[in-house]
Amino acid sequence: MLNMQLANKYAKAIFEVAQDDGKIDEYGTDLKTVASEIDAHKELASFLVNPQIQPNAKKDLCAKLFKEELSVSVYNFLMLLIDKRREVLLQEIVREYQTLSNAAQNIIHAEVTVASALNEKQQAKLIEKLEESTGKKVVVRTKIDQSIIGGVVVKIGDRLIDGSIVRQMQSLQKQLMAN
Repeated sequence: MLNMQLANKYAKAIFEVAQDDGKIDEYGTDLKTVASEIDAHKELASFLVNPQIQPNAKKDLCAKLFKEELSVSVYNFLMLLIDKRREVLLQEIVREYQTLSNAAQNIIHAEVTVASALNEKQQAKLIEKLEESTGKKVVVRTKIDQSIIGGVVVKIGDRLIDGSIVRQMQSLQKQLMAN
Protein backbone atom coordinates (compact mmCIF):
# COMPACT_ATOMS: atom_id res chain seq x y z
CA MET A 1 0.00 0.00 0.00
CA LEU A 2 2.78 2.42 0.89
CA ASN A 3 4.58 1.61 -2.38
CA MET A 4 1.42 2.42 -4.35
CA GLN A 5 1.10 5.76 -2.58
CA LEU A 6 4.75 6.57 -3.23
CA ALA A 7 4.49 5.53 -6.88
CA ASN A 8 1.41 7.72 -7.24
CA LYS A 9 3.22 10.74 -5.76
CA TYR A 10 6.25 10.30 -8.01
CA ALA A 11 4.04 9.77 -11.06
CA LYS A 12 2.10 12.94 -10.27
CA ALA A 13 5.36 14.85 -9.85
CA ILE A 14 6.81 13.86 -13.24
CA PHE A 15 3.39 14.31 -14.84
CA GLU A 16 3.19 17.89 -13.54
CA VAL A 17 6.63 18.57 -14.99
CA ALA A 18 5.48 17.08 -18.30
CA GLN A 19 2.38 19.28 -18.29
CA ASP A 20 4.44 22.38 -17.54
CA ASP A 21 6.85 21.50 -20.35
CA GLY A 22 4.00 20.60 -22.72
CA LYS A 23 5.54 17.17 -23.31
CA ILE A 24 3.12 14.67 -21.80
CA ASP A 25 3.47 12.14 -24.63
CA GLU A 26 7.25 12.53 -24.93
CA TYR A 27 7.86 11.99 -21.21
CA GLY A 28 5.48 9.04 -21.22
CA THR A 29 7.40 7.49 -24.10
CA ASP A 30 10.71 8.06 -22.31
CA LEU A 31 9.41 6.47 -19.10
CA LYS A 32 8.10 3.46 -21.05
CA THR A 33 11.47 3.13 -22.79
CA VAL A 34 13.33 2.91 -19.49
CA ALA A 35 10.80 0.50 -17.99
CA SER A 36 10.80 -1.80 -21.02
CA GLU A 37 14.61 -1.85 -21.22
CA ILE A 38 14.80 -2.80 -17.56
CA ASP A 39 12.10 -5.45 -18.04
CA ALA A 40 13.89 -6.88 -21.07
CA HIS A 41 17.19 -7.31 -19.20
CA LYS A 42 16.72 -9.18 -15.93
CA GLU A 43 20.35 -8.62 -14.91
CA LEU A 44 19.82 -4.88 -15.20
CA ALA A 45 16.63 -5.10 -13.16
CA SER A 46 18.39 -7.13 -10.46
CA PHE A 47 21.26 -4.66 -10.39
CA LEU A 48 18.99 -1.63 -10.04
CA VAL A 49 16.81 -3.01 -7.27
CA ASN A 50 19.69 -4.48 -5.25
CA PRO A 51 19.90 -2.41 -2.02
CA GLN A 52 23.55 -3.41 -1.49
CA ILE A 53 24.69 -1.60 -4.64
CA GLN A 54 25.51 2.05 -4.08
CA PRO A 55 23.37 4.66 -5.84
CA ASN A 56 26.43 6.10 -7.62
CA ALA A 57 27.08 2.77 -9.36
CA LYS A 58 23.43 2.59 -10.45
CA LYS A 59 23.51 6.19 -11.67
CA ASP A 60 26.71 5.56 -13.65
CA LEU A 61 25.14 2.58 -15.40
CA CYS A 62 21.90 4.44 -16.12
CA ALA A 63 23.89 7.39 -17.48
CA LYS A 64 25.63 5.08 -19.94
CA LEU A 65 22.38 3.43 -20.96
CA PHE A 66 19.86 6.25 -20.99
CA LYS A 67 21.40 9.73 -20.88
CA GLU A 68 21.42 10.18 -24.66
CA GLU A 69 18.01 8.52 -25.15
CA LEU A 70 15.93 10.45 -22.63
CA SER A 71 14.77 14.02 -22.26
CA VAL A 72 16.66 15.93 -19.57
CA SER A 73 13.69 15.99 -17.19
CA VAL A 74 13.02 12.26 -17.41
CA TYR A 75 16.73 11.48 -17.04
CA ASN A 76 16.91 13.72 -13.94
CA PHE A 77 13.78 12.05 -12.62
CA LEU A 78 15.43 8.64 -13.01
CA MET A 79 18.48 9.92 -11.13
CA LEU A 80 16.20 11.23 -8.36
CA LEU A 81 14.54 7.83 -8.05
CA ILE A 82 17.94 6.23 -7.63
CA ASP A 83 19.07 8.85 -5.08
CA LYS A 84 15.90 8.30 -3.05
CA ARG A 85 16.22 4.52 -3.49
CA ARG A 86 12.82 4.37 -5.20
CA GLU A 87 13.94 2.75 -8.45
CA VAL A 88 12.01 -0.37 -7.46
CA LEU A 89 8.82 1.67 -8.00
CA LEU A 90 9.57 2.53 -11.62
CA GLN A 91 7.12 0.07 -13.24
CA GLU A 92 4.26 1.26 -11.04
CA ILE A 93 5.22 4.91 -11.60
CA VAL A 94 5.01 4.34 -15.37
CA ARG A 95 1.54 2.76 -15.01
CA GLU A 96 0.32 5.64 -12.83
CA TYR A 97 1.81 8.18 -15.24
CA GLN A 98 -0.04 6.55 -18.13
CA THR A 99 -3.30 6.72 -16.18
CA LEU A 100 -2.77 10.43 -15.48
CA SER A 101 -1.80 11.05 -19.09
CA ASN A 102 -4.89 9.29 -20.42
CA ALA A 103 -7.17 11.21 -18.07
CA ALA A 104 -5.62 14.54 -19.04
CA GLN A 105 -5.96 13.76 -22.74
CA ASN A 106 -9.50 12.38 -22.36
CA ILE A 107 -8.46 8.90 -23.51
CA ILE A 108 -9.99 5.63 -22.35
CA HIS A 109 -9.09 2.06 -23.21
CA ALA A 110 -11.63 -0.48 -24.37
CA GLU A 111 -11.13 -4.21 -24.52
CA VAL A 112 -13.14 -5.57 -27.43
CA THR A 113 -13.81 -9.27 -27.88
CA VAL A 114 -15.01 -10.52 -31.26
CA ALA A 115 -15.49 -13.96 -32.82
CA SER A 116 -13.36 -13.11 -35.87
CA ALA A 117 -11.04 -10.26 -36.76
CA LEU A 118 -12.62 -6.93 -37.68
CA ASN A 119 -11.61 -5.24 -40.89
CA GLU A 120 -10.46 -1.61 -40.79
CA LYS A 121 -13.88 -0.23 -41.69
CA GLN A 122 -15.63 -2.26 -38.97
CA GLN A 123 -13.05 -1.28 -36.37
CA ALA A 124 -13.28 2.41 -37.32
CA LYS A 125 -17.10 2.27 -37.04
CA LEU A 126 -16.88 0.55 -33.64
CA ILE A 127 -14.41 3.15 -32.36
CA GLU A 128 -16.64 5.93 -33.69
CA LYS A 129 -19.67 4.52 -31.85
CA LEU A 130 -17.71 4.04 -28.61
CA GLU A 131 -16.32 7.57 -28.78
CA GLU A 132 -19.83 8.88 -29.43
CA SER A 133 -21.25 7.04 -26.42
CA THR A 134 -18.41 7.86 -24.01
CA GLY A 135 -17.52 11.34 -25.18
CA LYS A 136 -13.84 10.39 -25.03
CA LYS A 137 -11.14 9.24 -27.40
CA VAL A 138 -11.15 5.44 -27.33
CA VAL A 139 -8.10 3.21 -27.78
CA VAL A 140 -9.21 -0.32 -28.62
CA ARG A 141 -7.44 -3.57 -27.86
CA THR A 142 -9.08 -6.42 -29.72
CA LYS A 143 -9.21 -10.07 -28.65
CA ILE A 144 -10.57 -12.89 -30.75
CA ASP A 145 -12.71 -15.47 -28.96
CA GLN A 146 -14.66 -17.79 -31.25
CA SER A 147 -16.76 -19.06 -28.35
CA ILE A 148 -18.92 -15.89 -28.49
CA ILE A 149 -20.02 -17.09 -31.98
CA GLY A 150 -20.64 -13.55 -33.26
CA GLY A 151 -21.31 -10.01 -32.17
CA VAL A 152 -19.05 -8.04 -29.89
CA VAL A 153 -18.26 -7.73 -26.18
CA VAL A 154 -16.85 -4.39 -25.03
CA LYS A 155 -15.26 -3.74 -21.64
CA ILE A 156 -14.49 -0.14 -20.71
CA GLY A 157 -13.31 0.23 -17.14
CA ASP A 158 -15.93 -1.55 -15.05
CA ARG A 159 -18.64 -1.32 -17.76
CA LEU A 160 -19.42 -4.38 -19.84
CA ILE A 161 -21.47 -4.25 -23.02
CA ASP A 162 -22.23 -7.77 -24.16
CA GLY A 163 -23.68 -7.95 -27.65
CA SER A 164 -22.50 -11.47 -28.34
CA ILE A 165 -24.61 -14.14 -30.02
CA VAL A 166 -23.99 -16.46 -27.06
CA ARG A 167 -25.47 -13.95 -24.61
CA GLN A 168 -28.44 -13.32 -26.89
CA MET A 169 -29.05 -17.07 -27.12
CA GLN A 170 -28.84 -17.40 -23.33
CA SER A 171 -31.31 -14.55 -22.92
CA LEU A 172 -33.69 -16.14 -25.40
CA GLN A 173 -33.39 -19.49 -23.61
CA LYS A 174 -34.28 -17.84 -20.26
CA GLN A 175 -37.32 -16.21 -21.83
CA LEU A 176 -38.50 -19.48 -23.32
CA MET A 177 -37.95 -21.35 -20.07
CA ALA A 178 -39.85 -18.68 -18.12
CA ASN A 179 -42.87 -18.98 -20.44
